[in-house]
Amino acid sequence: MKTQDILIAHPSNDHEMNVIKAFFEALKIKFEVAKDSPYDPKFVAKIENSRKQAAEGKTFKIGLDDIWK
Repeated sequence: MKTQDILIAHPSNDHEMNVIKAFFEALKIKFEVAKDSPYDPKFVAKIENSRKQAAEGKTFKIGLDDIWK
């Protein structure tokens, strides 16, 4: 029986990736590793820059009463 379901895993380090690969190989499940990110590199750079600014405390708050002004 074949299924058309797609599984997407997000391993957080090389060890997890190796475990997932070994598991699929042991069960003889065909798999492929995508090398391309589904995200636009410019978008990723903006997010990383925002995270860096937040970590450095370069943020400000807008009160709920002022949000639509």
